[in-house]
Amino acid sequence: MRLLVVNPNTSQGITDRIAQAAQSAARVGEHVTTLSAAFGPQLIVTPEDGAEATRGVIETIRAQDHLPDGIVLASFGDTGSPEVRALWPDIPVIGIAEAAFETVRRVGGPFAIVTFAPEVAPPLRDKAFEHGVGDHLMRVAAYPEPLLGDPAHVADDRFASLLDLCHACVTDGAACIVMGGGPLAGLAARIAPLCPVPIIDGTVEAVGQIRARILHSGPARQVGGGKS
Repeated sequence: MRLLVVNPNTSQGITDRIAQAAQSAARVGEHVTTLSAAFGPQLIVTPEDGAEATRGVIETIRAQDHLPDGIVLASFGDTGSPEVRALWPDIPVIGIAEAAFETVRRVGGPFAIVTFAPEVAPPLRDKAFEHGVGDHLMRVAAYPEPLLGDPAHVADDRFASLLDLCHACVTDGAACIVMGGGPLAGLAARIAPLCPVPIIDGTVEAVGQIRARILHSGPARQVGGGKS
């Protein structure tokens, strides 16, 4: 399997975190390439950010010499999913929110989302409803202070507070917890041993789910490489 993971955010630090999380979910013999969008915002917050990031995602995919077998879009807006599917209909595509909420559906019961800043909480809530699990969402628990500086550092800088938020969600009755946002890629593996409920990493889930889709559908048809 040749998998292309595209971070619609342009922060290289976030892309590095996503790459590590994606690689942790890869199997022997699978090739995973993780890239940032060709251009766009460091962190997607507004709809305008999302529109610019979508164009950057498409440019990144077009620049590939060979089409991958599957594409993961590693932002919790599933940024660019409809457009990428329309341009490359033979390639399975999944966003990390789509993958995370599919896992929520499989686990069942009430769940929570834990995230790194209050400004990203409303879009995460909206995404849960978009993917049909909003009625089971207890709350989006966000670190209370706005994001300042490089978003790639929030998972480390706010780790203790994010862990406390997870514990509070468990106390409130969450059957599982989604780590919300690309900057938190890989954090679930650190928190999971410290919590009694599943901690869901959208990037890790996306790799597993896109693998299942590829195995079901067969390799993508190669038509002159990614630049055609």
